Amino acid sequence: MFQGSKDVEYRIGASKDIHRLEEGRKFILAGVNIPFEKGEIAHSDGDVVYHALSESILGALALGDLGHHFPDTDQNTLNMDSSLIVKYCVNKMLERGYKVNNVDIFISLEKPKLKDYIEEMRKNIANLLYVDINEVSVKAGTNEKVGEVGKGETVESYCTILLKKEQ
Repeated sequence: MFQGSKDVEYRIGASKDIHRLEEGRKFILAGVNIPFEKGEIAHSDGDVVYHALSESILGALALGDLGHHFPDTDQNTLNMDSSLIVKYCVNKMLERGYKVNNVDIFISLEKPKLKDYIEEMRKNIANLLYVDINEVSVKAGTNEKVGEVGKGETVESYCTILLKKEQ
């Protein structure tokens, strides 16, 4: 169905993911289990960082959205580790002859503070993308108590990625 172009030197993708938070669930961001009283509600493990990253790769390649590849009606992906979703998308990228030039990720949540987890997140992402950690930017901020994120009801992640055709 989706046929991304194969002869473009650079391709850019961007995506956003959001999940509601609920008490008693695991809170996972970029593969890091973060101690917190709430966690993401989702069909998979709910890792909004990995979901935004994966969909930005698919978008750069013009391969549709995450729901097309991983529908939430598929019981085979129930509680799936989202790193497997990233690996699937990276394989699509490699099959088409691209590699990651750089990636920029922003996480929006009121709490907990993420400063102690950012470097581990960057390492996890760099390993999944086969790039040096210096090509991975992860930032986090609050929503200044505005909206669902600001009330602590949701967590969001935004991702922009630049892919480069391998020579």
